[in-house]
Amino acid sequence: MKPLVSIIMGSTSDLPVMEKAMKFLDDMEVPFEVNALSAHRTPDAVEKFAKDAAERGLKVIIAGAGMAAALPGVIAASTTLPVIGVPIKGSAFDGMDAMLSIIQMPPGIPVATVGVNGAMNAAILAVEIMALADASLAEKMKNYKDGLGAKIEKANKDLAEVKYNFKTN
Repeated sequence: MKPLVSIIMGSTSDLPVMEKAMKFLDDMEVPFEVNALSAHRTPDAVEKFAKDAAERGLKVIIAGAGMAAALPGVIAASTTLPVIGVPIKGSAFDGMDAMLSIIQMPPGIPVATVGVNGAMNAAILAVEIMALADASLAEKMKNYKDGLGAKIEKANKDLAEVKYNFKTN
């Protein structure tokens, strides 16, 4: 089984956030790999990874990073694959510094960016991108999204059973 998505994080301290992406990809039966690479501590390895990614059969890269958050942009600079950045909360600025670093890319080097600690949304976006060319993934995404609506409908039924003296519905 060859990975279609690569999940990269600046250090393993980002693992608790990035695990949400791993779980979603696993649930969708999308093969993925996980590695720690640092734009500042292992720049040569990051560049090699990015340059070889498409040739290895990867379709999308999810890169999580905190603080200066250079990792997603450095990867995007060396690949033509879509890169989705996940700003990681952990610094004194609650992840806003990471988010601003990731979204402020120069023309020609885009990085799709999700919210702070939004690894699950990154995985959803990765699957949606791949679903454009894969009917099976498109069906899985449709079922997932339909399930989201069903959860809200059930929540409203459950809320209807909650009783208070002045509750009107």
